[in-house]
Amino acid sequence: MDIVNVLYGRQEREWQGRANCMGVDPDLFFPERGASTREAKAVCRGCVVREDCLDYALSNGEKFGIWGGLSERERRRLRRERAMRLQPAVSASAS
Repeated sequence: MDIVNVLYGRQEREWQGRANCMGVDPDLFFPERGASTREAKAVCRGCVVREDCLDYALSNGEKFGIWGGLSERERRRLRRERAMRLQPAVSASAS
């Protein structure tokens, strides 16, 4: 089984075939609690589909692993920041 199927399931998206993580051990992207994420993030760093991967993780609420070069904690913070930026715009349009 390849990492695309492990990470994304059977439904392959066009961008997944171009991901740097193809052929890399999936365990690297799902480290034990407290283990380093440095190696996984290094794989993501130069990936041409990093944004697509991150968007997928954010859209699907991925709670585990490194996606688009970010850990779950980093993705949570990003979601919070995005929500706060949108909140004033939503409040202003409701007035």
